[in-house]
Amino acid sequence: MNSKFIIIVLGEPYSTFSEILGKYFTKVKKFKKKIILVGNTELLKKQLVKMNFTFQVNEIENYKQAKKNIVNMINVDFSYKKIFDNISKKSNNYIEKSFNKSLEIIKENVDKAILINGPVSKKTFFNKKFSGVTEYLSKKTKSKNEVMLIYNDKLSVSPLTTHIPIKNVSKKIKKEKIIINIKNLKKFYKIVLKKNIRCAVLGLNPHCETTDKYSEEDKIITPSLNYIRKNGIKVEGPFSADTFFLKKNIDKYNLVIGMYHDQVLTPIKTLFNFEAINITVGLPFVRISPDHGPNSEMLGQKKSDPSSFFYAMNFAEKLK
Repeated sequence: MNSKFIIIVLGEPYSTFSEILGKYFTKVKKFKKKIILVGNTELLKKQLVKMNFTFQVNEIENYKQAKKNIVNMINVDFSYKKIFDNISKKSNNYIEKSFNKSLEIIKENVDKAILINGPVSKKTFFNKKFSGVTEYLSKKTKSKNEVMLIYNDKLSVSPLTTHIPIKNVSKKIKKEKIIINIKNLKKFYKIVLKKNIRCAVLGLNPHCETTDKYSEEDKIITPSLNYIRKNGIKVEGPFSADTFFLKKNIDKYNLVIGMYHDQVLTPIKTLFNFEAINITVGLPFVRISPDHGPNSEMLGQKKSDPSSFFYAMNFAEKLK
């Protein structure tokens, strides 16, 4: 991989992402890679002016026109009446076109481009068709076995199941998925991050025990880990989630796999606040999402914390 481009799709036009971009690009002026924003140029400029952010935007029609050390931008048509508005389905077509344009660029530069996406509303944009951007991009790129990784350089977490109701979690825990996820994460760490995984796996039930006749730990998780160990991958567990994230435990590992979303995302956000990013493992390219949602309630107020976007950009700039 020899990354030369960072493609930033703006996502939901009525989110705090324009503010976060303003805070980043008014502070950071030099970039190792060419930066290309994909979204509506006019709306973004008006939002930035309204919030008193100023940085130069180089409007281009093709990624080949992109220049270094400047914010390049490819326009996507969007009809709007207000520069700050509520999130609704009227943005869906625009968001879709923005992703499509970004993926067209990446298709021509699959080994040279990194995708960073701004937030989108799961309720209005995905409308139950997908549980999140991870699954959406997997479908768009015809990828299989995508894995959500919430990454921090010290400790990262990966939920086996993502944005699904808690009542459905146990049905989705399968031996094959545990094995494939760990193999894909090991490969990503080795090839992209140039690291070896030190992996711990959590159980599903409190204390890895159950009064029920069927134990997911005994029937699914432990046999999966035994299989993985026999194939030469070092992995430990299952561990009880309630005490795992003590310092004496997490210092031993750099990757923790949990059975459901909040089991691992709650502690990682508590430990690192916004210094964590969402990476989709298993796509033909590296996709990163800063760890924040649309947060339209704070739109235009200049109160949003841009830390996760700074972390995402620093991570993307360092990738070889």
